[in-house]
Amino acid sequence: MSVQARVAVEIKGEQRPVGKIFSSEFMFSVPPYQRPYAWTTEHAGVLLDDLLGFMGDGDEPAAALNPYFLGSIVLIKGADANAQIVDGQQRLITLTILLSALRSLVPPQIAANITSILYEPDNPLLGLPARFRLEPKPQDAAFFRDYIQREGRIADLRAVGAATLSDSKRNMRDNALLYVDRLRLLAADRLIRLAQFVVQRCLLIVVTTPDLDSAYRIFSVLNDRGLDLSFADILKAEVIGQIQEDGAQRQYTAKWEDTEEELGRRDFEALLSHIRMLYRKQKQHETVLEEFRKYVIAPAGSSQHLIDTVLLPYAAAYATISDESYQHTNNAEPVNTHLRWLNRIPDADWLPPAMLYLANNRNDPARLARFFTDLERLAASLMLRRAGINKRIERYAGLIEAIERGDNLGAASSPLQLTAEERRETLHALDGDLYLQSARIRQYVLLRLDSLLAGEGATYSYPNVSIEHVLPQNPKGDSLWVRWFPTPQLREKWVHRLANLVLLSRRKNARAANYDFDQKKRTYFAGADGVSPFAITTQVLQEQKWTPQALEQRQQELVGKLKQLWRL
Repeated sequence: MSVQARVAVEIKGEQRPVGKIFSSEFMFSVPPYQRPYAWTTEHAGVLLDDLLGFMGDGDEPAAALNPYFLGSIVLIKGADANAQIVDGQQRLITLTILLSALRSLVPPQIAANITSILYEPDNPLLGLPARFRLEPKPQDAAFFRDYIQREGRIADLRAVGAATLSDSKRNMRDNALLYVDRLRLLAADRLIRLAQFVVQRCLLIVVTTPDLDSAYRIFSVLNDRGLDLSFADILKAEVIGQIQEDGAQRQYTAKWEDTEEELGRRDFEALLSHIRMLYRKQKQHETVLEEFRKYVIAPAGSSQHLIDTVLLPYAAAYATISDESYQHTNNAEPVNTHLRWLNRIPDADWLPPAMLYLANNRNDPARLARFFTDLERLAASLMLRRAGINKRIERYAGLIEAIERGDNLGAASSPLQLTAEERRETLHALDGDLYLQSARIRQYVLLRLDSLLAGEGATYSYPNVSIEHVLPQNPKGDSLWVRWFPTPQLREKWVHRLANLVLLSRRKNARAANYDFDQKKRTYFAGADGVSPFAITTQVLQEQKWTPQALEQRQQELVGKLKQLWRL
């Protein structure tokens, strides 16, 4: 059954005004896996501007106004009122703040009506306790309750120093004060009309489902404008939810969230995908979520063990690799040098074995240097030979297994090493029409070669790095180029090969591309900005002629450098 079909079966959706959203039918909570409240005064201000603009300055009753659509919210909800917010917390919290600000400025009777929207009184007959209709994340709930939801407290926020607050609490404070200050400028009758308009004519589509998986599918299909809920959020909910003891749950929630914050959301999701590969050792066949559950969470046995022995060590390894920041009292630079080049490889399939080996050998810089030297060689060869994703994953899966077994990775039969045929194919790619490879591949090769010519410590931080042909691709018929390369076949033989390519630290100059050799050297390779910073380019300045003989010698020298580096 397709995802769309499953969603159609599982969702319930209906349109409701805000007054029916904040009612006894719903008791909203923000689950731990959700991101903190993140709407700033910019977001909150846009919402208020939209509402005031749509409502207009007329005097017709609010009930007669056209409805204003606020979007959809996705909830996990069963038969009772409890509703976990999968998508929509930013809007629901901001609407609560807006209603609270309005309550502080309208007459007492209207204020009491707003309180009845924000607050559910106790009902001894039904056995229900008094409670507010929306509860943010636990770390924000008390602050939100005391300053926003309780009547008469919003003005006290001015005495709360922003520097003492977390980002989410500061956003709540700043948005509340923004609303109070802006609403204070409106006439009393317009304030009441705005409150009526929000409660009666502002509509949300409420989408409910009984479980987290289907809620995630619904969210993905709707692709709403709230902050993205990813498979990492779902995993967090499941992993943390298995920890029963409150103190331990808070402790491990902090570990998870601190790791996600340090890496950043995108890199954290990439980390989880790489961990899946480490355990699955195959191309993904099901969703990341399903395979992570089956092959990572299940074998871990407990959430605490998963976080302490899987997530945290591999997150540390991933951060070291991504930041190229390996540290050791002995010589760590060879490791970081190879990490810098690995991070330029167009694919990231090499990362899982790199994480595994670094996590297992962090205190042995010499061993790490040998491994990453060979891993860069393997990754570069796979790249140059244009190995497809299936071949790459199969090769790296074999390497993961070899690392886990403790094999001798330097042996000729190791998946870390290149076979004789692979070395020949790699050399053939280097000696062929390199420029016809993808832009990232040809730039990688030229920068790697340039680092050899300049010394391995060379670094590249130029905003624009481009590749230029010395012999033009389309020389003019009366140019010196045609005399040096008199036939189209001879020009085609050399124009795209390594010897004829150089690096520039600025964008190409299309007008200069067909200059004769001496003019190109003067104005293009060593122009007003000075000599090119690239060793591979400054070499050209030493040449008097750019003939087939010169290119033949240069090709042998340059390919020979890479042949020696990668032991081809």
